[in-house]
Amino acid sequence: LARSGKYYPPAPTFDGAFAGGTIATNAAGAATFKYGSTRKWVEAVTVVLPSGDVLDIERGATHAHDDGHFDLQLTNRSIRVEIPRYRPPDVPKVSAGYWAEPGMGLIDLFIGSEGTLGIVTAATLRVLPVRPAFCLAFVPFPDRSRCLQFVARLRDIAHQTRPERDPRGIDVSAIEHMDARSLAIIREDGVDRANGLDVPDRTSIALLVTLELPAGTTAERAYDQLGRARSLEPPDTPLVRFTTMLAEAGVLDEVHMAVPGDHARAAQLLAVREGVPAAVNARVGRAKQERDARIEKTAADMIVPFPMLERLLSQYDDEFGKRGLDVAVWGHISDGNVHPNVIPRRYEDDVSGKAGV
Repeated sequence: LARSGKYYPPAPTFDGAFAGGTIATNAAGAATFKYGSTRKWVEAVTVVLPSGDVLDIERGATHAHDDGHFDLQLTNRSIRVEIPRYRPPDVPKVSAGYWAEPGMGLIDLFIGSEGTLGIVTAATLRVLPVRPAFCLAFVPFPDRSRCLQFVARLRDIAHQTRPERDPRGIDVSAIEHMDARSLAIIREDGVDRANGLDVPDRTSIALLVTLELPAGTTAERAYDQLGRARSLEPPDTPLVRFTTMLAEAGVLDEVHMAVPGDHARAAQLLAVREGVPAAVNARVGRAKQERDARIEKTAADMIVPFPMLERLLSQYDDEFGKRGLDVAVWGHISDGNVHPNVIPRRYEDDVSGKAGV
C-alpha cells in the first residue's frame, strides 16, 4: 500500500501480523486514536465454519432480526444464531466478548471472535486512497503527571481539529508511550544509542507522537517551519503549533523528530519503540533458559477510559511494587491502552496469584 501511496490505518504495530488474524482479533494499532480498530475498515469476509460450510459476508447485507438473532442458510440446513444480550464497554479497544448491539451486521459477529466461530480466509478492506504526510516525535518527560496533562491537551486539540478540518490544527493519529523501566532496558541494551537517541536518565516517561500534516508537506517545508517556529513571526502551521506546545511543556530541547520523507529517521524512532517488547521478551527467554524452565511471559493488554489512566498507572506502581516485581509498562496512551509486562527474576514472579494485580 505504501508503494502505491495508499494507507490502511488499523494495521497493528507488530509487523508479523496477518490480515485474517487482525480481523479475528479486531486488532487495534497505534492509529486507533484517530481511525478506530479493525472492525470499521472491514467491508467483506469469507469465513470457513467448523462444519466446513463457507460464508461470504458483505457489510450491510445481513442484519440481526429485531428480536436479536440471525438466520443463516448453510449447505444442507439453516441455523438460528442468537446474539449476546450484553453491551460492550465504551472504550476504543474491546476484547471482552463477541460484539453485540441491536440490529448489528453479521460481519461484526465474526470480527473479533478470536477464531471461535470460524476462520477468515479472505477479506475486503477499506483503505485511504492518499497516504498522509507523517511526522514522528519522540518526546521525553521527567514527570508522569506533566506528561499526562500534555497528552490530555493534545487529545483535546486533535478532537477539535478533525471535525473542523482546520488545515492549521494539530491532527494527531497516535500517541504511544514508554515508562521509565521500558526506557531503562533499551538504554541497557544500547537500542537508543544505536538509533541516534540519547534518552536522559531523568526521563520518567516518553511519548512517540504521530502527527498527520497537510498533503504535500515535504521535508524541506517541515524543516523550514521548524527553523522559523521560534521566530518573531512564525508561520501558523500544525507543525509550528505542535512545536509551541512542546516549548510550553518545557521539553522541546530534548525532542527528536522525523519529518515527512525522512524514512530513515522514522525507522530509527520506530525501532526504539519496538525495542522495548523485544528487550522484555529477550529477558524472559534468558530467565527461562538460565534460571527456571517453568518461567513464561506474564503480560497484559488493558484499556480504561483515558480520564482513568493516571489512576490505573498509580495502581500498577503500588501493586507491582508491593509484590517486588520488575515491570515495564508501555502502550497506546492516547487510548488509555497499556501493556504491563513482568520481567521475571525467578519462577515465583510468573505465578498469577503473585504477579497479578
